[in-house]
Amino acid sequence: MSAPAPLVFITGASSGIGQALAERYLADGWRLALVARRGEALQAWRQGAGAGSERCTIHVADVTDAAAVARAAQACMQHQGVPDVVIANAGISVGMDPARAEDLAVLQQLLGTNVGGLAATLQPFVAPMMQRGHGRLVGVASVAGVRGLPGHAAYCASKAAVISYCESLRSQLAGSGVRVLTLCPGFVATPLTARNRYAMPFLLDAPEFARRARRAIAGRASYRVIPWQMGLLARILPLLPDAVFDRLMAAQPRKRRAGE
Repeated sequence: MSAPAPLVFITGASSGIGQALAERYLADGWRLALVARRGEALQAWRQGAGAGSERCTIHVADVTDAAAVARAAQACMQHQGVPDVVIANAGISVGMDPARAEDLAVLQQLLGTNVGGLAATLQPFVAPMMQRGHGRLVGVASVAGVRGLPGHAAYCASKAAVISYCESLRSQLAGSGVRVLTLCPGFVATPLTARNRYAMPFLLDAPEFARRARRAIAGRASYRVIPWQMGLLARILPLLPDAVFDRLMAAQPRKRRAGE
């Protein structure tokens, strides 16, 4: 009897990067366990992709609800086995004005989703992967986590936290056989970026990003910026003196706040 196809668990799979990754892995012959808040969108995608329930399972959960994510993870492992790859992709992006008291709730929302949701996604799989002796945990961060950008305080803070969280997890799991990859997209054409009112250099469409991400996940990298041009920028930005960085950012359009 042949071994089952490898399995990938992806959150935020109903649109954007998550959906593009699901399409890429499906095309490569993998089994899928997909998580999102919008179950009907996942069902429609699965039907359109021609993937039966034996090939692709659907779990409806909000990553800010750690108990719901844990139930999805346990259902995946019970029915499909421990995944070979787990991709904590679910996230949101909203602008913030630090001068407005009501925007403190935006900060809490982004930290809860982008950081807390990532931690809740990866946690159920750490011990089973360690026991098995191999696996790949992927945290989707952003180039925006490298330096704080005006109007992006909440988003940048959340993605900087993701980068540090994944680094801590990686060092803790060193030698266990479980590898951690911090994946930092630049600009990718998704519903999250469609409303941006500023230039987006080196913009990739979602399928091309997924193709490059799939290759990075299959490799041995622990940190990868996609595309590589944004990787160069991510290396340069931290080296700029604060005064120079502030002057460059002063005239940049701000990200839209909630409701704008």
